[in-house]
Amino acid sequence: MASPASIPRLTAIVTGAARGIGKAIVLRLIEAGYSVCISDVASSTAEIDALVAEINSKHTSPDAPARPRAIGIAANVTSSAEVEAMIKETVAQLGPLTLMVANAGVAQIKPLLNVTEEDVDEVFNVNVKGLFICYKLAAKQMIAQGDPQSAAGVNVYKIVGAASVVACKAWATLGIYSASKWAVRGLTQAMAMEMAPHKITVNAYAPGVIGTAMWEQIDDAMGQLTGKPKGATFKQTENLISLGRTGTPEDVSGLVGGYLASKDSDYVTGQTMVVDGGIIFT
Repeated sequence: MASPASIPRLTAIVTGAARGIGKAIVLRLIEAGYSVCISDVASSTAEIDALVAEINSKHTSPDAPARPRAIGIAANVTSSAEVEAMIKETVAQLGPLTLMVANAGVAQIKPLLNVTEEDVDEVFNVNVKGLFICYKLAAKQMIAQGDPQSAAGVNVYKIVGAASVVACKAWATLGIYSASKWAVRGLTQAMAMEMAPHKITVNAYAPGVIGTAMWEQIDDAMGQLTGKPKGATFKQTENLISLGRTGTPEDVSGLVGGYLASKDSDYVTGQTMVVDGGIIFT
């Protein structure tokens, strides 16, 4: 029988987790034995609380009630103070942080000649600065915890960030969003090199066309630009997918909450993994 010290104690934070891909990642992590801090902006507090209640009503920890399977913390990823407080509270309630999933992001659909400086600031503030803050503060917490095997029974700590298929091939009218996600790839690679000596892996995931509120927003915005009816952009883009269908949040959570969160990916770092049903091939 394995000793208590040898049993992994898995704790994750997922940002942008109240709905869509983030929520699907949370549920997959719960299945994998993680305790999870579900985080999103303050306006999503009701959705955060509902998801926390749902999980805790169905799942318990071996040391419950001392350690719940899920907690919820509203935080703005663009604020270092809020992210730092979230990490400290997560560790206090759930134990050493073993996985950070920086999932929060925003999209913007505009031809580049219509993009304002304020538009650039808004997108990069969340998608790049917010992700960087999560990467940096999670890494500092992990380093402070010491050796991952001694602290939590895992071989490596893990940091994972949200890129996009447009981080590999930019799309027209998604220029600033594409640029922000290219930045995520570069940041992920640099962070992976710097964190490797600390036994921290850093990877990113690049979803394609996924049936979420974000892609509904893109479809609506493209319709306004082109005059096409609702759903036309979805259909047009779906025709580019080799597997012939729009993706689901669960398609992405299988990669993130399944493979990247598991020991099977312990020797993988600095990668941006595309999950798009075959739109692009890298």
